[in-house]
Amino acid sequence: MATVGMGRGARGRRAATTAALLAATVTAALAAGCTNGGGTTDDGRGTARESKQGTSPSATGSSVLAVKIDNARAARPHTGVDAADVVYVEQVEGGLSRLMAVYATQVPKTVGPVRSARESDLELLRQFDRPTLAFSGAQRKLLPLIDRAPLRAETPSSASEAFFRGSDRPAPYNLFLRPERILPEPPGRAALTTGFRYGSAPAGGTATESQTVRYPAARFTFTWSDARDRWLVGMDGAPATMAGGERMAAATVVVQYVKVRESAFRDFLGNNTPYTETVGSGKAKVLRDGRAYDVNWKRGDAADGTAFTTGDGKPVNFAEGQVWVVYAKAP
Repeated sequence: MATVGMGRGARGRRAATTAALLAATVTAALAAGCTNGGGTTDDGRGTARESKQGTSPSATGSSVLAVKIDNARAARPHTGVDAADVVYVEQVEGGLSRLMAVYATQVPKTVGPVRSARESDLELLRQFDRPTLAFSGAQRKLLPLIDRAPLRAETPSSASEAFFRGSDRPAPYNLFLRPERILPEPPGRAALTTGFRYGSAPAGGTATESQTVRYPAARFTFTWSDARDRWLVGMDGAPATMAGGERMAAATVVVQYVKVRESAFRDFLGNNTPYTETVGSGKAKVLRDGRAYDVNWKRGDAADGTAFTTGDGKPVNFAEGQVWVVYAKAP
Protein backbone atom coordinates (compact mmCIF):
# COMPACT_ATOMS: atom_id res chain seq x y z
CA MET A 1 0.00 0.00 0.00
CA ALA A 2 1.33 3.37 -0.97
CA THR A 3 1.81 5.96 1.78
CA VAL A 4 1.99 9.71 1.50
CA GLY A 5 4.91 11.25 3.34
CA MET A 6 4.83 14.58 5.30
CA GLY A 7 7.66 17.04 5.31
CA ARG A 8 9.25 18.33 8.54
CA GLY A 9 7.70 21.78 8.08
CA ALA A 10 4.18 20.38 7.69
CA ARG A 11 4.63 18.13 10.72
CA GLY A 12 5.80 21.08 12.79
CA ARG A 13 2.84 23.21 11.78
CA ARG A 14 0.42 20.37 12.58
CA ALA A 15 2.05 19.70 15.98
CA ALA A 16 1.83 23.39 16.83
CA THR A 17 -1.84 23.46 15.86
CA THR A 18 -2.57 20.36 17.96
CA ALA A 19 -0.78 21.85 20.96
CA ALA A 20 -2.74 25.08 20.61
CA LEU A 21 -6.04 23.22 20.45
CA LEU A 22 -5.11 21.13 23.49
CA ALA A 23 -4.13 24.23 25.45
CA ALA A 24 -7.41 25.90 24.55
CA THR A 25 -9.36 22.84 25.66
CA VAL A 26 -7.54 22.64 28.98
CA THR A 27 -8.00 26.36 29.57
CA ALA A 28 -11.71 26.12 28.90
CA ALA A 29 -12.06 23.15 31.22
CA LEU A 30 -10.18 24.94 33.99
CA ALA A 31 -12.30 28.02 33.53
CA ALA A 32 -15.45 25.96 33.81
CA GLY A 33 -14.08 24.25 36.90
CA CYS A 34 -13.46 27.61 38.57
CA THR A 35 -16.94 28.92 37.90
CA ASN A 36 -20.10 26.91 37.51
CA GLY A 37 -18.60 23.49 36.85
CA GLY A 38 -16.18 23.25 39.77
CA GLY A 39 -18.37 25.43 41.83
CA THR A 40 -18.48 28.80 43.46
CA THR A 41 -20.75 28.38 46.41
CA ASP A 42 -22.52 30.76 48.74
CA ASP A 43 -21.11 31.16 52.23
CA GLY A 44 -24.51 32.15 53.55
CA ARG A 45 -24.15 35.91 53.21
CA GLY A 46 -23.95 36.20 49.46
CA THR A 47 -20.17 35.77 49.17
CA ALA A 48 -18.79 33.23 46.72
CA ARG A 49 -16.48 30.48 47.89
CA GLU A 50 -14.84 27.99 45.54
CA SER A 51 -15.56 24.35 46.17
CA LYS A 52 -14.56 21.03 44.71
CA GLN A 53 -17.64 19.12 43.65
CA GLY A 54 -17.67 15.54 42.45
CA THR A 55 -20.33 13.76 40.48
CA SER A 56 -23.30 12.99 42.71
CA PRO A 57 -24.59 9.44 42.88
CA SER A 58 -28.05 8.81 41.52
CA ALA A 59 -30.95 9.10 43.92
CA THR A 60 -31.96 5.82 45.47
CA GLY A 61 -34.98 7.04 47.38
CA SER A 62 -33.71 5.18 50.45
CA SER A 63 -33.16 8.17 52.71
CA VAL A 64 -34.51 11.59 53.48
CA LEU A 65 -33.97 14.89 51.71
CA ALA A 66 -32.87 17.75 53.96
CA VAL A 67 -32.89 21.31 52.62
CA LYS A 68 -31.23 24.29 54.30
CA ILE A 69 -33.62 27.23 54.15
CA ASP A 70 -32.97 30.90 54.75
CA ASN A 71 -35.03 32.57 57.45
CA ALA A 72 -34.05 36.22 57.22
CA ARG A 73 -36.97 38.59 56.81
CA ALA A 74 -36.04 39.16 53.15
CA ALA A 75 -36.27 35.40 52.52
CA ARG A 76 -39.93 35.16 53.52
CA PRO A 77 -42.47 33.90 52.63
CA HIS A 78 -41.13 30.37 52.25
CA THR A 79 -42.03 27.74 49.68
CA GLY A 80 -42.47 24.01 50.29
CA VAL A 81 -41.82 24.04 54.04
CA ASP A 82 -45.39 22.92 54.76
CA ALA A 83 -44.68 19.58 53.05
CA ALA A 84 -41.77 18.70 55.35
CA ASP A 85 -42.13 15.97 57.95
CA VAL A 86 -39.74 17.72 60.33
CA VAL A 87 -38.55 21.33 60.47
CA TYR A 88 -35.43 22.04 62.53
CA VAL A 89 -34.63 25.57 63.70
CA GLU A 90 -31.06 26.52 64.61
CA GLN A 91 -29.24 29.70 65.53
CA VAL A 92 -26.63 31.08 63.11
CA GLU A 93 -24.37 34.12 62.92
CA GLY A 94 -25.57 37.42 64.30
CA GLY A 95 -28.23 35.73 66.42
CA LEU A 96 -30.35 34.96 63.35
CA SER A 97 -31.93 31.61 62.48
CA ARG A 98 -31.98 29.06 59.68
CA LEU A 99 -34.38 26.23 58.99
CA MET A 100 -33.66 22.68 57.89
CA ALA A 101 -36.69 21.01 56.30
CA VAL A 102 -36.61 17.20 56.17
CA TYR A 103 -38.74 15.33 53.60
CA ALA A 104 -39.61 11.64 53.69
CA THR A 105 -43.31 11.05 53.03
CA GLN A 106 -43.81 13.64 50.29
CA VAL A 107 -41.71 15.87 48.07
CA PRO A 108 -43.04 19.31 47.04
CA LYS A 109 -42.49 20.80 43.60
CA THR A 110 -40.39 23.68 44.94
CA VAL A 111 -38.52 24.43 48.17
CA GLY A 112 -36.78 27.58 49.23
CA PRO A 113 -35.16 29.93 49.44
CA VAL A 114 -32.13 27.67 49.81
CA ARG A 115 -29.06 28.87 51.70
CA SER A 116 -25.76 27.58 53.04
CA ALA A 117 -24.86 24.69 55.33
CA ARG A 118 -23.35 24.83 58.80
CA GLU A 119 -21.11 22.48 60.78
CA SER A 120 -23.96 21.58 63.16
CA ASP A 121 -25.93 20.16 60.23
CA LEU A 122 -23.48 17.29 59.86
CA GLU A 123 -24.03 16.02 63.40
CA LEU A 124 -27.79 16.51 63.17
CA LEU A 125 -28.02 14.52 59.92
CA ARG A 126 -26.01 11.55 61.19
CA GLN A 127 -29.28 10.09 62.54
CA PHE A 128 -30.35 9.34 58.96
CA ASP A 129 -28.88 6.75 56.59
CA ARG A 130 -26.90 8.73 54.00
CA PRO A 131 -29.39 11.59 53.64
CA THR A 132 -29.32 14.05 50.76
CA LEU A 133 -28.46 17.58 51.91
CA ALA A 134 -29.41 20.35 49.49
CA PHE A 135 -27.79 23.72 50.18
CA SER A 136 -26.42 26.73 48.36
CA GLY A 137 -22.83 26.20 49.46
CA ALA A 138 -20.59 26.54 52.49
CA GLN A 139 -17.48 28.35 53.53
CA ARG A 140 -14.31 26.86 52.09
CA LYS A 141 -12.93 25.42 55.34
CA LEU A 142 -16.15 23.53 56.00
CA LEU A 143 -16.32 21.88 52.59
CA PRO A 144 -13.82 19.07 53.41
CA LEU A 145 -15.96 18.11 56.43
CA ILE A 146 -19.03 17.96 54.21
CA ASP A 147 -17.13 15.83 51.69
CA ARG A 148 -16.24 13.33 54.43
CA ALA A 149 -19.69 13.24 56.02
CA PRO A 150 -21.94 10.21 55.33
CA LEU A 151 -24.37 12.16 53.20
CA ARG A 152 -25.05 13.11 49.60
CA ALA A 153 -24.38 16.82 49.10
CA GLU A 154 -26.24 18.68 46.36
CA THR A 155 -25.56 22.30 45.43
CA PRO A 156 -26.08 24.41 42.31
CA SER A 157 -22.58 23.29 41.27
CA SER A 158 -23.36 19.58 41.40
CA ALA A 159 -27.01 19.66 40.33
CA SER A 160 -27.54 22.84 38.34
CA GLU A 161 -30.73 21.48 36.77
CA ALA A 162 -32.35 21.15 40.20
CA PHE A 163 -31.81 24.76 41.32
CA PHE A 164 -33.13 28.01 39.88
CA ARG A 165 -33.24 31.70 40.71
CA GLY A 166 -36.64 33.32 41.23
CA SER A 167 -37.41 36.76 39.87
CA ASP A 168 -39.57 38.08 42.72
CA ARG A 169 -36.77 38.89 45.17
CA PRO A 170 -33.08 39.80 45.06
CA ALA A 171 -30.14 37.43 45.48
CA PRO A 172 -29.17 35.67 47.68
CA TYR A 173 -32.77 35.22 48.81
CA ASN A 174 -34.04 33.86 45.49
CA LEU A 175 -32.42 30.42 45.13
CA PHE A 176 -34.98 27.59 44.96
CA LEU A 177 -34.84 23.81 44.60
CA ARG A 178 -36.91 21.42 42.48
CA PRO A 179 -36.62 18.39 44.79
CA GLU A 180 -37.88 15.79 42.32
CA ARG A 181 -34.78 16.40 40.19
CA ILE A 182 -32.53 15.00 42.89
CA LEU A 183 -35.00 12.75 44.73
CA PRO A 184 -37.67 11.55 42.29
CA GLU A 185 -39.55 9.49 44.88
CA PRO A 186 -39.94 10.11 48.62
CA PRO A 187 -38.32 7.33 50.69
CA GLY A 188 -41.29 6.88 53.03
CA ARG A 189 -41.84 7.23 56.74
CA ALA A 190 -39.39 4.45 57.62
CA ALA A 191 -36.56 6.78 56.61
CA LEU A 192 -37.42 9.13 59.48
CA THR A 193 -35.01 7.58 61.97
CA THR A 194 -35.40 10.51 64.36
CA GLY A 195 -36.43 8.45 67.35
CA PHE A 196 -39.77 10.30 67.48
CA ARG A 197 -42.82 8.35 68.64
CA TYR A 198 -46.39 9.13 67.62
CA GLY A 199 -49.58 8.29 69.45
CA SER A 200 -51.83 9.40 72.28
CA ALA A 201 -50.76 12.32 74.45
CA PRO A 202 -49.01 11.67 77.76
CA ALA A 203 -50.84 12.33 81.01
CA GLY A 204 -50.62 15.71 82.64
CA GLY A 205 -49.24 18.73 80.88
CA THR A 206 -50.26 22.37 81.22
CA ALA A 207 -52.89 24.07 79.07
CA THR A 208 -50.93 26.53 76.91
CA GLU A 209 -52.11 29.16 74.45
CA SER A 210 -48.70 30.13 73.11
CA GLN A 211 -44.98 29.56 73.51
CA THR A 212 -42.19 31.92 72.43
CA VAL A 213 -38.54 31.09 71.79
CA ARG A 214 -36.07 33.95 71.46
CA TYR A 215 -32.68 34.07 69.77
CA PRO A 216 -30.53 37.22 69.99
CA ALA A 217 -31.94 38.52 66.68
CA ALA A 218 -34.92 36.24 65.97
CA ARG A 219 -38.15 35.19 67.65
CA PHE A 220 -40.56 32.27 67.16
CA THR A 221 -44.05 32.10 68.63
CA PHE A 222 -46.32 29.05 68.44
CA THR A 223 -50.00 29.76 69.12
CA TRP A 224 -52.55 26.99 69.59
CA SER A 225 -55.53 26.96 67.21
CA ASP A 226 -58.50 24.79 68.16
CA ALA A 227 -59.95 25.33 64.69
CA ARG A 228 -56.82 24.04 62.95
CA ASP A 229 -55.81 21.59 65.70
CA ARG A 230 -52.33 22.93 65.12
CA TRP A 231 -49.75 25.32 66.52
CA LEU A 232 -49.70 28.39 64.26
CA VAL A 233 -46.17 29.62 63.61
CA GLY A 234 -45.13 33.22 64.08
CA MET A 235 -41.73 34.70 63.26
CA ASP A 236 -40.39 37.98 64.61
CA GLY A 237 -43.83 39.07 65.73
CA ALA A 238 -45.65 38.36 62.46
CA PRO A 239 -47.65 35.35 61.19
CA ALA A 240 -45.42 32.95 59.24
CA THR A 241 -47.03 32.18 55.90
CA MET A 242 -46.20 30.21 52.79
CA ALA A 243 -45.78 31.82 49.38
CA GLY A 244 -49.42 30.98 48.61
CA GLY A 245 -50.64 32.72 51.77
CA GLU A 246 -51.23 29.59 53.89
CA ARG A 247 -50.26 29.88 57.54
CA MET A 248 -47.42 27.66 58.72
CA ALA A 249 -48.67 25.23 61.35
CA ALA A 250 -47.21 22.32 63.32
CA ALA A 251 -48.89 19.35 64.99
CA THR A 252 -46.08 19.10 67.54
CA VAL A 253 -43.48 21.65 68.61
CA VAL A 254 -40.37 20.65 70.55
CA VAL A 255 -38.36 23.35 72.28
CA GLN A 256 -35.15 21.45 72.92
CA TYR A 257 -32.65 23.05 75.30
CA VAL A 258 -29.11 22.31 74.12
CA LYS A 259 -25.56 23.57 74.41
CA VAL A 260 -24.80 26.27 71.82
CA ARG A 261 -21.09 27.01 71.65
CA GLU A 262 -18.66 28.68 69.31
CA SER A 263 -17.44 26.62 66.37
CA ALA A 264 -14.09 26.82 64.61
CA PHE A 265 -15.70 28.78 61.75
CA ARG A 266 -16.46 32.43 61.13
CA ASP A 267 -18.31 34.23 58.38
CA PHE A 268 -16.63 36.78 56.11
CA LEU A 269 -17.50 39.56 58.56
CA GLY A 270 -15.66 37.76 61.33
CA ASN A 271 -18.77 36.63 63.21
CA ASN A 272 -18.39 33.24 64.83
CA THR A 273 -20.71 30.49 63.66
CA PRO A 274 -22.59 28.94 66.60
CA TYR A 275 -22.41 25.17 66.94
CA THR A 276 -25.58 23.51 68.22
CA GLU A 277 -24.83 20.26 70.04
CA THR A 278 -27.62 17.78 69.33
CA VAL A 279 -25.90 14.76 70.89
CA GLY A 280 -26.19 14.53 74.66
CA SER A 281 -29.08 15.01 77.04
CA GLY A 282 -31.11 17.73 78.66
CA LYS A 283 -34.52 19.28 79.12
CA ALA A 284 -37.20 20.00 76.54
CA LYS A 285 -40.77 21.25 76.27
CA VAL A 286 -43.17 19.38 74.01
CA LEU A 287 -46.25 21.21 72.74
CA ARG A 288 -49.19 19.20 71.41
CA ASP A 289 -52.97 19.38 71.53
CA GLY A 290 -52.92 22.77 73.23
CA ARG A 291 -50.82 21.57 76.16
CA ALA A 292 -47.17 21.81 77.16
CA TYR A 293 -45.15 18.96 78.67
CA ASP A 294 -41.81 19.33 80.45
CA VAL A 295 -39.73 16.34 79.38
CA ASN A 296 -36.18 15.01 79.12
CA TRP A 297 -34.28 14.33 75.90
CA LYS A 298 -31.36 12.02 75.19
CA ARG A 299 -29.31 11.23 72.11
CA GLY A 300 -26.44 8.97 73.06
CA ASP A 301 -24.63 8.88 69.74
CA ALA A 302 -24.71 10.86 66.50
CA ALA A 303 -26.09 7.83 64.67
CA ASP A 304 -29.02 7.64 67.10
CA GLY A 305 -32.32 9.43 67.05
CA THR A 306 -33.47 11.50 70.01
CA ALA A 307 -35.62 9.97 72.75
CA PHE A 308 -38.05 12.14 74.71
CA THR A 309 -39.31 10.88 78.06
CA THR A 310 -41.36 12.06 81.01
CA GLY A 311 -39.83 12.45 84.45
CA ASP A 312 -40.62 8.82 85.28
CA GLY A 313 -38.92 7.59 82.10
CA LYS A 314 -41.99 6.93 79.96
CA PRO A 315 -41.68 7.72 76.23
CA VAL A 316 -43.47 10.85 75.04
CA ASN A 317 -45.66 10.51 71.96
CA PHE A 318 -46.00 13.28 69.39
CA ALA A 319 -49.21 14.17 67.55
CA GLU A 320 -49.52 12.96 63.96
CA GLY A 321 -48.34 15.61 61.51
CA GLN A 322 -45.47 18.01 61.02
CA VAL A 323 -42.98 18.39 63.88
CA TRP A 324 -40.97 21.55 64.55
CA VAL A 325 -37.83 21.19 66.66
CA VAL A 326 -36.50 24.52 67.89
CA TYR A 327 -33.02 24.35 69.40
CA ALA A 328 -32.79 26.83 72.27
CA LYS A 329 -29.73 27.57 74.37
CA ALA A 330 -29.89 25.76 77.68
CA PRO A 331 -30.01 28.12 80.69
